[in-house]
Amino acid sequence: MTPEIAFYVVAGAAAGGLINGLAGFGTALFALGFFLNVMPPVQAVAVVVILSALTGLQGVWIVRHAIGANKRRLARFLLPALVGIPLGVLVLSVIEARSLKLVIAAFLLLYGGYFSLRSRLPRFEKPTPVWDMLVGFFGGVLGGAASLSGALPMMWCALRPWPRHETRAVLQPFNVVVLALTALMLALKGAYTRDTLTHLAMAVPVAILSAQVGIAVFKRLPDAAFRRLLIAMTFVSGAVLMLREVL
Repeated sequence: MTPEIAFYVVAGAAAGGLINGLAGFGTALFALGFFLNVMPPVQAVAVVVILSALTGLQGVWIVRHAIGANKRRLARFLLPALVGIPLGVLVLSVIEARSLKLVIAAFLLLYGGYFSLRSRLPRFEKPTPVWDMLVGFFGGVLGGAASLSGALPMMWCALRPWPRHETRAVLQPFNVVVLALTALMLALKGAYTRDTLTHLAMAVPVAILSAQVGIAVFKRLPDAAFRRLLIAMTFVSGAVLMLREVL
């Protein structure tokens, strides 16, 4: 492995781990920009999903009590997503993945930009089980079709006045399960070659340490600031996705 490749692997792992530790998602959006410079797309995705799942497990641990106290809420998002993932894979045979990503990127930009400019965020305080299930289902569809499982849950949760630990208790395990299933499918397709495992051996320790830094910042954030962070992350995620697909 050359020093240039090592630099991109370490930088991508650090960026992805930090944002996952801070917000509970976003590893792929921030790490792939580095990995794709030195890896083929399939290999880059294979590395990212493992990093996302491993760093996400750390986040799941810090909100384990919130998960236990809101198991039904998480199930409303996660169980429909499991149905949506294979349907998303089927969608790929009808819709081009790049076109779908551009549409989602534009939506993220409009949503994130609009709510970033508002002084007060809306507060959906009443239980919305049907909407939660729909968001989870379509999150699973987008995960299977374009590896964007967290986009809709992120936007929906940002508008709920839940404490930050409760918000993360939905986003973190949702993404960990979806990405772990993705990693399993990639493994069955033979994506984890010796070269891929070498990159993982270098990236995993860096990502785990960076996630700890992000988690330390998360613990100090007020609930309102975390909601604002999710909105800002929506806009940034849309911008990164749009630039990557256009360029």
